[in-house]
Amino acid sequence: MNLFQGDTYATPADQRTDWQDYALLRSRWWLYARFVGTVFKSRKLIEENRYGNDNWAETSLDVMRAIEAVGGRFEISGIDNLRKAEGPLVIIANHMSALETFVLPCIVTPIKPTTFVVKEKLMRGVFFGKIMKSRNPIVVGRENAREDMEIVLREGEKRLKGGLSVILFPEGTRQKSFVPENFNSLGTKLAKRAGVKVLPVALKTDFWSNGRILKGFGPLKRQRRIHIAFGEAIDVDKREKETHQKVVDFISQNFSRWA
Repeated sequence: MNLFQGDTYATPADQRTDWQDYALLRSRWWLYARFVGTVFKSRKLIEENRYGNDNWAETSLDVMRAIEAVGGRFEISGIDNLRKAEGPLVIIANHMSALETFVLPCIVTPIKPTTFVVKEKLMRGVFFGKIMKSRNPIVVGRENAREDMEIVLREGEKRLKGGLSVILFPEGTRQKSFVPENFNSLGTKLAKRAGVKVLPVALKTDFWSNGRILKGFGPLKRQRRIHIAFGEAIDVDKREKETHQKVVDFISQNFSRWA
């Protein structure tokens, strides 16, 4: 299954807004209601032992289409960089909102079977826990940085050797802007250890903002376009610091261009 055929994708200019979004006064709630429906669809597939890579991509695409149906406008570039890179990758991205966690699978997994580095509390959650567990993620506690690094290096190498690419957000938590000093080099360390390339991804996803009470489900900033750019895969070899800087530069330059 290949959901995106070319190197780029942009939401069609004639994309219509769902009437039910208007019925709910263009609040956030129609999008989040559709999202909850997709979660339950995913959980049902898991219970039926039918939630494989293709199903994950399809339910991720459901979320993307729901975003477009409430006014979200995507601009995605560099998809061919995923296609031409051989073998599994460490995919390193900045982290702005919940949106990228839900949408990246429909772009990446049809090309590269993938998993995430996730927080332990997501695995315990009644709502998302079952879905997270089904993706064979790398689980960290976010309490002991050294211990988390060892887990990511050890478990990440296993996933990569097994043919899975790993999506990693070095900032650890969602950020309103990109600050290079907050972007650690764990991704390049993992790639060097496993003998694979890194692929940088620049994101601007503040269309889907963070909430005060429900952190992942804030108001929608409909005037803001959603940008996702995939860079070229980079061979780490012995140039760990240089490679990390290239990743930071790629994200920083794109983020500045979109600001």
